[in-house]
Amino acid sequence: MRIPKRLKVGKRWYKVNVIDKMWAKGTMGNTNYDTADIFVAKRSALTDERYKQEDVYDTFWHELTHAILKDMGSKLEANEDFVCAFSSRLNKAILSARF
Repeated sequence: MRIPKRLKVGKRWYKVNVIDKMWAKGTMGNTNYDTADIFVAKRSALTDERYKQEDVYDTFWHELTHAILKDMGSKLEANEDFVCAFSSRLNKAILSARF
């Protein structure tokens, strides 16, 4: 799977930034609604270890889920338990897809 460089959520285009490490230790990704940026890290800011590719994909889907829920005006956008559970299942389904 490839992570896109840009994508549209509702009427808004988001730039996807795959970066080496996040600036906040203990995080793997972030979505900035003001600038329409999604950030996904390849490496831990705590341990400097590379993340597994499946975990990088999971982070992308996690951040995209936040953006979609924000666009929908859903209160679930800020519910990390929901976003984690949903995006993890989405990631596994997409990675298991056979064409």
